[in-house]
Amino acid sequence: MITSLHSPHVEAVKALFGSRGVKERRERSQFVVEGPTNVKAALDSKNVTIESIYYTQGNLERLGSFVHDNLIEVSEQVMKAMTDTVTPQGVLALAKLHRTSLSDISKIPGAKIAYFWQIQDPGNAGTVIRAADAFGFDAVIFSDNSVDIYSPKVIRSTAGSIFEIKVVEEVSTSDIKSFSESINASIFTTKADGDEILQRAAKSASGKPSIWVFGNEARGLPNDVEKVLGASTVSIPMSGKAESLNLATAASVVMYAVSNADK
Repeated sequence: MITSLHSPHVEAVKALFGSRGVKERRERSQFVVEGPTNVKAALDSKNVTIESIYYTQGNLERLGSFVHDNLIEVSEQVMKAMTDTVTPQGVLALAKLHRTSLSDISKIPGAKIAYFWQIQDPGNAGTVIRAADAFGFDAVIFSDNSVDIYSPKVIRSTAGSIFEIKVVEEVSTSDIKSFSESINASIFTTKADGDEILQRAAKSASGKPSIWVFGNEARGLPNDVEKVLGASTVSIPMSGKAESLNLATAASVVMYAVSNADK
C-alpha cells in the first residue's frame, strides 16, 4: 500500500489535473479516469487501455469481476492528494490516450455526427457526449479552441459514455466541411428562425450521413462559420414561454429527434 504523499505515483497522477493537466496529458498520452462507474466502463471498453488502477481499501470490489496486472492500493490521504475532487470515490485509473480521427468515422455508413464549435464548459462537453451515446449517434467532433475532452471534469461528466462513442478533437470548420463532402453528409444547425422544423429535417436525413452543428455557449454559431459550413438551419419547436435552450439541452433535444426519426 502507498501511504506517502511524496510517492512518485502521487505526483504522476496529480500532474494530470489542474493548469498543468492539458500539457501533461498531451505529452504523456495519458488521462485520469475517476470513480467506479467510469473505471468499470473503461475496463469493459475496447476503445481504451487502462495502464494502472489505484484504489483505497474496500473499493476495488466495486468494479466487479475483472483482470488487471497493475493494481495499486493507496491510503485515503494519498487518494485525496492525487485528485482535485473534494470527496474521491476510492478508485481511479491511468488510461492511455488513443485518438480517433475523421477517417475512423468515414467508414460508418449513414453516420450521425454531432459537431461542437468552440464549446468551453467541461460539464457541457461531458453531457453532450453522454447524450450522443444515449441517442445512438456515431461520433462527436469538437472544433479547435474547445475544452480539452480528456480533462478529469469532462471524463467524470460523461459517466463512461466517452468510452462507447467515437470522439474527435481539434477539427476546424473548413476540415469538417471537407469531411462532409467526402462522405456526402448534409450539415444542419439550429436557429430560432430556422428554415425548417427539426422533426422534418431529421426525417429527411434519416438513413443518410448527417452532421448536426452546435455553437459556443455564449456566442452561438457565428454567421461566417455557418456560411463556411453551408449548413441548413432548423428550428426547435417550443410551446412554452422560454425563448431559448442552453447548449446541452438543445443538443440533447436535437439528437433525440434525429434518433427518433430512424424508427
